[in-house]
Amino acid sequence: MYHKILVPVELAHLDKLFKALNTAIDMARHYNATLCYVTVTNSTPSPAAHNTRELTEKLKVFAKEQGEEHGIKTDYKVIESPDTAAELDEDLLTAIEETGADLVVMASHPPGTADKLHILRSNGAKILRHSDVSMFVVR
Repeated sequence: MYHKILVPVELAHLDKLFKALNTAIDMARHYNATLCYVTVTNSTPSPAAHNTRELTEKLKVFAKEQGEEHGIKTDYKVIESPDTAAELDEDLLTAIEETGADLVVMASHPPGTADKLHILRSNGAKILRHSDVSMFVVR
């Protein structure tokens, strides 16, 4: 049913993505699909890496380790963006198209006051509105 599952990750916050990562791994196993880890970054240093090249290498290693540990096929993609906060949705839509993903598994942010006041927007909702791939949001 699914051949390529895209899962957005932020290497500096893997501890907050535990459920989404495990869900994506389970689905990749079940469907014998390739799991593609994607991260969107800007060119400035971040907690995960000093530059895009270093982040790409770290994501490559992460994907390889996950594949070996869980017995799944993996891939990775790093997208450099001038403004990750403003362009994240569009960058993820581009990643879906470029990778040929037919399912997205992503973590939800914990609900809170900002949601009730409509201050935070939903990246998942934008992807659902502007893409024809299936989506699984994990809270």
